[in-house]
Amino acid sequence: MVDLKLPKLPDRTPVKLAITVPPDLHRALTDYAAIYNDAYGQSEPVAELIPHMLASFLASDRGFAKARDSLTKTGKNDG
Repeated sequence: MVDLKLPKLPDRTPVKLAITVPPDLHRALTDYAAIYNDAYGQSEPVAELIPHMLASFLASDRGFAKARDSLTKTGKNDG
């Protein structure tokens, strides 16, 4: 087997997730999309912004990162 610097890419198959949000959160997300459009001059639907918002939130949560690292080290993370 060839020894490459780049490891095998992880599974990138999207997973469809349906959620229900309260009206005030929906309004906030709609407002965010409008402000995003003003800031970047590019209109994006809320559904396209949410995955990036969630990824950013999780990446900035140090408590989550520490706890998740513990799960990985103990083998309790089933994915």
